[in-house]
Amino acid sequence: MPPKVKITKPMILNAVLKITQETGFENVNARSIANKLQCSTRPMFTCYENMEELKKDFLDFAFEYYNQYVANYNTSMKAKPYLLLPLSYIAFAKEETYLFKLLFIDDMDLNMVIANDFYKEIGNVEKAKAFSKMIGVELERAKKIFLDLFLYSHGIAVLTATGKMSLDNEDIEKMLLNFLSVFTN
Repeated sequence: MPPKVKITKPMILNAVLKITQETGFENVNARSIANKLQCSTRPMFTCYENMEELKKDFLDFAFEYYNQYVANYNTSMKAKPYLLLPLSYIAFAKEETYLFKLLFIDDMDLNMVIANDFYKEIGNVEKAKAFSKMIGVELERAKKIFLDLFLYSHGIAVLTATGKMSLDNEDIEKMLLNFLSVFTN
């Protein structure tokens, strides 16, 4: 008799990723994970105390998947460096719709009471500093432009992910350049 395959956290997280990519995170439960892994539900609760713990772990895993997507996009696309982040964000919304909805609509960990709250989120100040250098504008002005660019890009991405708008990359790039031309001229 062959030994039983030990189900690990990475195996579970990859199964949750596949389910989410195929049908959305709302269809993730112990039974759907077990079906994907071809095992009983028991291993899920050996690795995780409950589904909330699994969801928290998966959100981190999914965000790392998004970061890898952005890195791969940035090396494969020929675009102005200051457009790579918004272009990859919108492309992710188009290509990984269910993951985009989970990360950036349903469970977006951003609490903006005022606009500058955007910079309380980890990494946004560093992104704005890099953006400042790329466009050659002092940091405080660049932070305002970067926030506006995020809001504009997020709107396009949400419209894309919800099927309300379908644009090709060239049109999106033109829109972003038009938007930025207001600030940089």
